Amino acid sequence: MAERKSALTAGISLIIMALVSFFSYGFVHGSLVVKRDAGATFNNIVSSSGLFKAEIVGWVIILISDVVVAWALYIFLKPINKNLSLLGAWLRLTYSAILGMAILSLIVVLHLSGPTAYLASFQTEQIRSLMMLFLEAFESIWSIGLIVFGGHLLIIGYVALKSGSIPRVIGILLLLAAIGYIVIHLSKTFLPQYDGAIAILNLVFAIPMIAGELGFGIWLLLRGGKLPKSA
Repeated sequence: MAERKSALTAGISLIIMALVSFFSYGFVHGSLVVKRDAGATFNNIVSSSGLFKAEIVGWVIILISDVVVAWALYIFLKPINKNLSLLGAWLRLTYSAILGMAILSLIVVLHLSGPTAYLASFQTEQIRSLMMLFLEAFESIWSIGLIVFGGHLLIIGYVALKSGSIPRVIGILLLLAAIGYIVIHLSKTFLPQYDGAIAILNLVFAIPMIAGELGFGIWLLLRGGKLPKSA
């Protein structure tokens, strides 16, 4: 059955994304990149280039999984609301394209950390500054993408609530996660000076942002598209 296959595909992809995101952003990026310390960041990436390459591979896996999820969720949710499902898919694909642009910044950072001949004309301080510039570009571009991603979750959460088959708690969590992504990343993009307030917003929306998509992925994997048991 097409709905069951698409549910399995989306569920597996969402869980893969969660695990790879934890590795690439939570573990590698979080340990190698030191905020406002270009020297420490440069030394970390140069001494752990293999780990940094693994982070980039992880982001590529996330990008591919996002495209697969966009297609699979469209197929799964189309019987509920075709137009909104299509809009949700296009928003996720748009986010994926923006994420792809962000990943290019990490590839530039990788080149800046290597023994490349054309870097000989740059001083070490200049290379460090350029590296931090591209790392910040990655964060900024990805943050803009996450605003679009929030729009995608808003659509998916609404359709989930209207479905009658998807647990309401999942739809509510997706809607809360959508609000969190949109508010937090609009603030990061346009009001970065209020970093304290943004940190509080991250804490407030942490649970729905984590549990929303991950919970949806687990439900899709276990129950999505299955026919209800007859009495």
